[in-house]
Amino acid sequence: MTSPVKTPSPSATANPETHSPNAEFPPAPAVLLPEDEVQGRVTALAELIAHYIKPDCVCICLLTGGIWFASDLTRALDRAGRPTFFDALWLSSYGDGHESGAMLIRAPLQRSVEGRQVLIIDDVLDTGASLKIAREIVIEAGAAEVLTAVFARKPDPLKDGARREIEADFTAWEAPNRYLVGYGLDDGGLYRSLPYIGAMD
Repeated sequence: MTSPVKTPSPSATANPETHSPNAEFPPAPAVLLPEDEVQGRVTALAELIAHYIKPDCVCICLLTGGIWFASDLTRALDRAGRPTFFDALWLSSYGDGHESGAMLIRAPLQRSVEGRQVLIIDDVLDTGASLKIAREIVIEAGAAEVLTAVFARKPDPLKDGARREIEADFTAWEAPNRYLVGYGLDDGGLYRSLPYIGAMD
């Protein structure tokens, strides 16, 4: 009997009507931290965090920028013998005149964290607003312990003499005060998927 399932062709194809070989794309940003160094720092951080991870740990990725770092970090934790549970939290600022630091929860947690250890993962620590609110959310949800990890930690912005209200427990890279893109960091939604950290200034 012939199987109704069609085997996909090993060759990729493109519809000539939609293919635009002459389209212009923006130039790639200057490399600040190459891909191999990014991955090396993720591996080193995972080996450090592995000493603190408990069997019930839920890793929570902050969307959208944290996707790339969270994916690599949790895989590195698996390789270090520390498999974890996974969830995501999508926060965004109001951007409509509300007070500074106010956030919308666009996608809440899907997994219970009550009585469990939580590791919040984000791409960058700048003002710390997202990380602070995410931590408050998981504490209110009943987490027994909350740890935080970021790939890049930028210098404290020191706005009006006020300092960040939160610092990450684990940091992979102390970043310069530059306009960073790549590895989750974006410029209007562009460049997040770069495997390295680049600079736009």
